[in-house]
Amino acid sequence: MGKALLTIDGVDIPLGGTVRIKLPMVKLYTDTNMSMPVFVKRGKRTGPTLFISAAIHGDELNGIEIISRIIQSKYLENLKGTLIAVPIVNGYGVLNQSRYLPDRRDLNRSFPGSKRGSLAGRVADRFLNEIVAKADYGIDLHTGSLHRTNLPQVRANLDDPEILAIAKAFGVPVVLNSNLRDGSLRECAEDVGAKVILYEAGEALRFDELSIRAGVKGIVGVMRHLGMLPKSRSKKSLSEPRIARSSSWIRATDSGFTTHIKELGDLVEEGDVLAEIKDPYGDILDQVLCKNGGIIIGKQNIPLVQEGEAMYHIAHFLAPDEVAGYVESMQDELMDSGASSDLIDYK
Repeated sequence: MGKALLTIDGVDIPLGGTVRIKLPMVKLYTDTNMSMPVFVKRGKRTGPTLFISAAIHGDELNGIEIISRIIQSKYLENLKGTLIAVPIVNGYGVLNQSRYLPDRRDLNRSFPGSKRGSLAGRVADRFLNEIVAKADYGIDLHTGSLHRTNLPQVRANLDDPEILAIAKAFGVPVVLNSNLRDGSLRECAEDVGAKVILYEAGEALRFDELSIRAGVKGIVGVMRHLGMLPKSRSKKSLSEPRIARSSSWIRATDSGFTTHIKELGDLVEEGDVLAEIKDPYGDILDQVLCKNGGIIIGKQNIPLVQEGEAMYHIAHFLAPDEVAGYVESMQDELMDSGASSDLIDYK
């Protein structure tokens, strides 16, 4: 932590330095060069190194806007330590508006990768060794998959006390315990010594302003927690996020056209009607019922469903009514803040 010299792709970045690096990637078959954009800002004083990354899945765009707002903000003028910001990890997917790489692989299941492996493996290897391995902490930004929206939430290995503290510092209402998956960035980041949390919010191929503002505020909160930024001057105390140790998906019980009755962030109880499934004539085929109470943290948006398709993601809490109130107050606060200097203070 706090090395005097940081080197990325052969570029030496001293304390107090700011650089933008185009990290070379495998070029396109049109002979067009490809690169991964990397922004590095180092404070004059040593401190932790944090990376923030977006678009590991190429159709998840919210994180790109979150990172651009962080880069353009005045917060970084008082930075202690080092910020490495990678707004587009999977440029191939962004070009194709696709979650995957051209070799049809999921980059977030391809770590640690290999210099001589598949395209996904080569991108994973480059990102892991040039960026992740040089950081102490990381925040990986995601959205729901295509036609699904996620409530702003943090997912992390909450059995690690340091990661739990970082997850809480992000300041969103819901923190979900999430075990490490084989081939994921979080799993391999831990192997190279970086503690990573994942921020999920919004929908693929869309900018969602609430999710973006919550992401900016969350990253700033983590940087303050790590001592990279001065503490907030606001005397308002942060609400304690609620921890969910389990979650479950409610699946369609028939195929047809769906009318949603419950929405993202709603408090639901066992037996509640979440949606109705109808045939093309408008006759109700079935009702989708809640099996276990909690808060809806993810839902399908498209009105077409096949039997067995995942429709609602519900997180389970000891006191779900408190979480529902926290979700509502957070939404009001973020959307009422406008250009509040304590939230988004641009240059």
